[in-house]
Amino acid sequence: MSLDFVGMDPDSQHDNCPAVCVDPETRDGYFVGKVVTDPGIIAEVADHVSIGADEAVFRMPASMWPTIADAAADTYEKGLKGPGQATFAEFLADTERSAVHLELRDFYGPEDPAFVTWKETGRHPDDERDERWRELIGSAVARGVRVRRLRVVSEPVTEYVRWEYEITDAVNVAAGEEVRWLPRPENPGLLPASDFWIFDNRALRLHSYDSEGVRIGDEMIRETVVVAEHAAAFERLWDLAIPHGKYHPE
Repeated sequence: MSLDFVGMDPDSQHDNCPAVCVDPETRDGYFVGKVVTDPGIIAEVADHVSIGADEAVFRMPASMWPTIADAAADTYEKGLKGPGQATFAEFLADTERSAVHLELRDFYGPEDPAFVTWKETGRHPDDERDERWRELIGSAVARGVRVRRLRVVSEPVTEYVRWEYEITDAVNVAAGEEVRWLPRPENPGLLPASDFWIFDNRALRLHSYDSEGVRIGDEMIRETVVVAEHAAAFERLWDLAIPHGKYHPE
């Protein structure tokens, strides 16, 4: 199935919703919008129509009616492309309370120029990337978002992890992150399968890597149960972990 992108809310700040797509063969519509969780609104809708176990109520703002009308009338411009997945910065900009990050790997690829420089000189070249990160995280923390990073590491630590450890104060802590370290537990069943970010306990961003440790893709998951399972796993590991100021890698 190949869907046509019809359009999205012209008032969307971060190009991530709402939106309308159409199956050009069946003319079925596919809608992206905010899922309604207000029990009062759900009850009012249920007074008019039964809501199935596999159904949800979602809200489309009034500004979307012209786009929906174009989809219904088949008058939309063919061949349009949507903006794609929201960036990390866009997700963080929509985050109101909490962002947590779990790192499970001992190595994330050999080509990071800052890591290469550190290996060659013993010094980390604080650069524009680090400054952008401090600004990005710092702005979120300033508006009340708690940002936590948990690194699960093997001991003795790899050269890559030691580099991460040595730059944590200047990059992560300086940005406003809370950082903890957890020596890899003997029971691997305690650990999730992948690195991830969770935003406000409502959106899970899973990372995938190739055999060299280079990130090759992300998957966004919003299913409440899956997000909750990963959030619970993070909190369980966070309670076991050592605050950055007290951790001294072997």
